Amino acid sequence: MATSKRLYTKYGDQGETSLLYGGRVSKADLHCEAYGATDETVSALGLARALSQDSRVRELLKELERDLFTVGAELATDPQKYDTFKEHFTPLSAEVTTRLEGLIDSLQDEVQLPRSFILPGASAASAAIDLARTSVRRAEREAVRLKEAGGLVNPEIIRYLNRLGDLLFIAARYEDRHLPMEKLTGDEG
Repeated sequence: MATSKRLYTKYGDQGETSLLYGGRVSKADLHCEAYGATDETVSALGLARALSQDSRVRELLKELERDLFTVGAELATDPQKYDTFKEHFTPLSAEVTTRLEGLIDSLQDEVQLPRSFILPGASAASAAIDLARTSVRRAEREAVRLKEAGGLVNPEIIRYLNRLGDLLFIAARYEDRHLPMEKLTGDEG
């Protein structure tokens, strides 16, 4: 099926992009860095979901992908346009972060963690979840930079991203709960 509208616009050819509700910024702007890292996390979660053999993990990852679309929209909004954002989206709330804490506790109750570092890669799915975890940690750092520059209206985003990193760590271990964990014991190489 052909479409008359082209995917490419050429508007970004000079290194600028538009924020969600208006305003042009450099593609290196702190907003772009923060929502870009969030977008990368969504993609990594999609890969993990496609690889997962566990229906509980797949549903969890899908739910997190949806959450992150809202987070990305918030990060892509200039503070002066935040009221417009709220007309279209419900901002991230403390209740959403609290929900993550409950999920962390629930998964941790079912996984015995060793008292050493764990090497990612026991399965393709857990490796993809760990990749998403590293991406969300970068999104968290970028959100902190955005906050420090006065560009983040909702500080709950930082708390959410912090908990999300923890949740993804335990989700990867839960995905592999029936596999032996590869540990870094400190006496290797």
